[in-house]
Amino acid sequence: MKSEILRLLKSSDTYLSGQQICEQFQVSRTAVWKVMEQLKKEGYQIEAVRNKGYRLVDSPDVMSKAEIESLISTKWAGRHVVYYGETDSTNTRAKEQGERGAEHGTLVIADKQNAGKGRRGRSWESPQGTSIYMTILLRPGIMPVKAPQMTLLMAIAATQGIRRVTGLEAGIKWPNDIVSLTGKKLCGILTEMSAEIDYINYVVIGIGVNVNQELFSQEIKERATSLCLELGHKVQRSQLIAAIMESFEKCYDKFMETEDLSGLMEEYNSLLVNRGREVKVLEPGHEYEAFAMGINETGELIVKTADGQEKNIFAGEVSVRGVYGYV
Repeated sequence: MKSEILRLLKSSDTYLSGQQICEQFQVSRTAVWKVMEQLKKEGYQIEAVRNKGYRLVDSPDVMSKAEIESLISTKWAGRHVVYYGETDSTNTRAKEQGERGAEHGTLVIADKQNAGKGRRGRSWESPQGTSIYMTILLRPGIMPVKAPQMTLLMAIAATQGIRRVTGLEAGIKWPNDIVSLTGKKLCGILTEMSAEIDYINYVVIGIGVNVNQELFSQEIKERATSLCLELGHKVQRSQLIAAIMESFEKCYDKFMETEDLSGLMEEYNSLLVNRGREVKVLEPGHEYEAFAMGINETGELIVKTADGQEKNIFAGEVSVRGVYGYV
């Protein structure tokens, strides 16, 4: 009820009478009053006027189950939220949910992670109260070999969500890093899977977005940035979560129609900062420069070498950098 009352307050331009809320949710005035007091304690500015009712004056950057659910407008992506003020890793918690039989689209969110995961066993800095750490649980009816392609769906969704909420022209560094125009990393994505040879039990896609973080460790400060640093002002995290989920649902549904990226290639390539640029391809024990052309229907990066040969680069085997830097 709390998230539904919050959703109602956010959608109203005027006062909502206590009686109106009571009738809509079939609860007592005391129950409504208690919810309003809880919301005030969480930082929401709610004006209560006798004979008029309640009005939401301002929403702070609150991260809570009720706040997130009040903004989610999807059919299935993120409709069920599992929220932690602090946990080890949202990917770990999402896999736990998967083992327990949690529904497709369950979204696990934390305000702080103590053991955030990055790609290739790296850790992900996860301070409290500043950024987004979330993982969506999926149960796709596809062959396990196709699951890695879904990482690129989240890359599209995160980039579109950032652009829509903040106006920042973020882009994708193949395959799934989101970067700013300055070439610094805003967001990382990690996909993990539980599967049999020919059957997926579940897939979890975790995403960390540097939102309002202003300081980074010595190790990563040269290549990491945040939305706040790029924009010069803070961003409301819950709005961005809702926007990413909305975009992700559309991308996922389109992906499942063909079980590949053929319907999303154009969209992905339009956001790809590597496209049309010289890149350095780093293979185990070997590196070379090539011209990046975009992805194919399975998410491989198509590059053209100096001798005119086209190659398809698979993300699990190699990495790609800019000739003169990270991008």
